[in-house]
Amino acid sequence: MTELNFPKFTFRLKNSENKVSIFDCIRKKFVILQPEEWVRQHCVHYLINEKNYPISHINVEKELKVNGLKKRYDIVVFNPDGSIHLIVECKAPKIKTNQNTFDQVARYNLALKATFLMVTNGLNHYYCQMDFIEEKYHFLQDIPNYKEQ
Repeated sequence: MTELNFPKFTFRLKNSENKVSIFDCIRKKFVILQPEEWVRQHCVHYLINEKNYPISHINVEKELKVNGLKKRYDIVVFNPDGSIHLIVECKAPKIKTNQNTFDQVARYNLALKATFLMVTNGLNHYYCQMDFIEEKYHFLQDIPNYKEQ
C-alpha cells in the first residue's frame, strides 16, 4: 500500500483467499484492504492516537439520508450530546482532493450540522470549521484535539 502522510501506526492485517484485510477497531472486524480503506484506517488511528478522540464517539461507514438521498459517510465523530463534531471524507490516494470535493461534503453538512469537516486522500488533508450563520466554512491548519465538553 501507498505510504501516507500520517504518523506511523501499527495495523492488524490478515491474508485470506488471496485478499488482504485490515482490522477496523471501530467496526471490530476485518475489512478488505482497498486504497480508500487504507486512508480511512490511518485517519481513524490519527483521530484516536494523535487527537485523543474517544473510540466510543467515532462511527465508520454508515448510511445516512441527505435531502432524501442515501449517502454513506466515511468517518463521523459525535459530541457527548449526540450532535456531530466532525465529518471526514476519505478518498483513495490516487484521487485528487479539490474544491469540488470539499463543496460536496459541505453541502451534506448543511443537513448534518457538524462543526468541523476533514477531506483527505491520505496524502493531502484539508480541514475547516463551519459557519452556519453565513453558510460557509473557514479553512484551518488542523482539527482541534478532543476535549470534554
